[in-house]
Amino acid sequence: SSGINAEYGGSWKEKSFKEYNFKAKGAPITSGYLHPLLKVRTEYRRIFLDMGFSEMPTNKFVENGFWNFDALFQPQQHPARDAHDTFFISNPEMTDASKLPADYLEKVKSTHENGGYGSTGYNYDWKISEAQKNILRTHTTAVSARMLYKLAQQEEFRPVKMFSIDRVFRNETLDATHLAEFHQIEGLVADRNLTLGHLIGILYAFFKKLGIEKLKFKPAYNPYTEPSMEIFSYHPGLKKWVEIGNSGMFRPEMLLPMGIPKDVNVIAWGLSLERPTMIKYGINNIRELIGHKVNLNMVQENPICRLNKV
Repeated sequence: SSGINAEYGGSWKEKSFKEYNFKAKGAPITSGYLHPLLKVRTEYRRIFLDMGFSEMPTNKFVENGFWNFDALFQPQQHPARDAHDTFFISNPEMTDASKLPADYLEKVKSTHENGGYGSTGYNYDWKISEAQKNILRTHTTAVSARMLYKLAQQEEFRPVKMFSIDRVFRNETLDATHLAEFHQIEGLVADRNLTLGHLIGILYAFFKKLGIEKLKFKPAYNPYTEPSMEIFSYHPGLKKWVEIGNSGMFRPEMLLPMGIPKDVNVIAWGLSLERPTMIKYGINNIRELIGHKVNLNMVQENPICRLNKV
C-alpha cells in the first residue's frame, strides 16, 4: 500500500482496480535462440569432457601448408593440395619461413624426400614454398599436429586425451549434402603402447554415449594414419549400414620427426557435425541447415537436442 499511497495519496481508496488474473500467460520474452548445430555441438562437447578429454584451441582458420599437410606426412603433389580442393589465401599469400620451427621443418623435409623411421618416404624434391602457402584449413587435424608437436617439446612425456569441434573449409561442389565449409569433430589419445584394439574400444565407448552401439569397421587409406578404418553404424530407418566417421593411428613418419617417443602411439577419429544434426532434426538439405537459405523460424522453433546418451 505504500507504493499506492505515494502515487495516489489517500484517494486510492475511492478508485476501482481490476482483479489479478493469475492464470493469464505472460508476455513472450524477447531473446536469442540457439542454432541446431550449436545444440548438437554442445552435446558432443559434453560427451568428450565426460570422458576426460581436454579441448584444443581451434581459433586459427587460416593455416599454412606446412601444418595442414606437410607435418601430417601428406606429399606436396597430393590432389587435396590442388586449388580445386583447397582455398588459397591471396593476401598474405605466404607464411614467413622464420615462423616455422627450423629443426622440425628439416626433419619433415628429409622424411618426405628420403624416408626414415622405417619408411622409404615419397622420393621427391620437397619445396618450402609449398609449405609456406596460406590456406583456409581443410581439417582440424592441423590443430592436432600443432598440439602434438607442442606435447613433444615437453621434458617428460605425459599421456593426453584431446578433442576439437570447429569449422573447416574445402572447395567442394555444393549440393544437398556438401558445402564449402563444415564442422569437423576430432578426438585423439596419445599414450604408450596403444594398439588398434584400444582405438576400437574407445570408439565403442564414445559412440555408445551417443546411443549408437552397432558398429562395423572397414580398412581404409589416409596419408597420415596407418592402419586406418572407416566407421559404420547400422541405421534402423534406412535398414542398412552407413558411414559415420573415419579413424586410425598416426603414422611414425608424422610423430617421430616431432620428437614424440618411439613407444608412444596416437589414436584418432573424426566425423562431421552437420550429418548427425541433419538426421536429428529431420533436415534433408544441408543448405536449409546453414547458409543464406536458412529459415529463421527453424532456428527459433527447433527443440532441445537429446542424443539418447548411455
